[in-house]
Amino acid sequence: MSQPALKPQAAPFTVMPLTPAIGAELLDIDLAKPLDDATLAAIRAALLEWKVVFFRDQDITTEQHLAFARRFGDLEVHPFAPHKPDYPEVLAITHDKDSKGRENVWHSDVTWRECPSLGSVLRAVEVPEVGGDTLFSDMYAAYDNLPDWVKEKIDGAVAVHDFAHFRNMMRNRGKSEAEIEELNRKYPMVEHPVVRTHPETGRKGVYVNAAFTQHIVGMDKAESDAMLAFLYAQAAIPEYQCRFRWRKNSIAFWDNRACQHYAVSDYWPAVRRMERVTIIGDRPR
Repeated sequence: MSQPALKPQAAPFTVMPLTPAIGAELLDIDLAKPLDDATLAAIRAALLEWKVVFFRDQDITTEQHLAFARRFGDLEVHPFAPHKPDYPEVLAITHDKDSKGRENVWHSDVTWRECPSLGSVLRAVEVPEVGGDTLFSDMYAAYDNLPDWVKEKIDGAVAVHDFAHFRNMMRNRGKSEAEIEELNRKYPMVEHPVVRTHPETGRKGVYVNAAFTQHIVGMDKAESDAMLAFLYAQAAIPEYQCRFRWRKNSIAFWDNRACQHYAVSDYWPAVRRMERVTIIGDRPR
């Protein structure tokens, strides 16, 4: 049975939840048009409630994409991933017969930064006829449903995060060890809480991920590995998830502080081209 459409009070759009836990499409809104403060506040409220919101049929320019994201904060320039020519804030994510998708791991973006992203606005430029969906998982639900003994173990704990897989990618692309060492100095490993308190909602969520978390401080390797494996597995629980099927000019805007995502790599050798603009966040607490 589908979820009922909701018309938030004073909001000029309709909210269509994808699941009870996470994800909603925002209908009857055109991101190519100027948005007033009340509309932006309603979008932000929907984002905080649903963790990820979706917009269909948004034929916007790169400048409009950037302008929308800037209304929510300063924008990030990714130091490793390719960007769109002349637009350093626009991450160009292209996969085709020569470049299979590799984002098929549950993760929160750039948690190797001291201040990871608030969220990202991802636009579909070209998508496969079938496949290439993105899954999102609610990290509030993941925390809320943990056994009490696990909560006691991880509340107050911190974990180390690192850009390890980017380092390996750069080696494969021929970067010298001296160049990589310079990046190590510029982006040293950081510690973030295993359980993050959201700065706007005050809710607790699991804040470790299989892409960037290395170990939990104060645990030996065996205990840390076992605990992290258990926590990573929470993202894969279907009841915490929604799944979004892309169409050209669809947009996803997710709260990187409250959910993880997984780009399904099932469409090779078809082409999937996406453009992502990322909003800088704060230091996790």
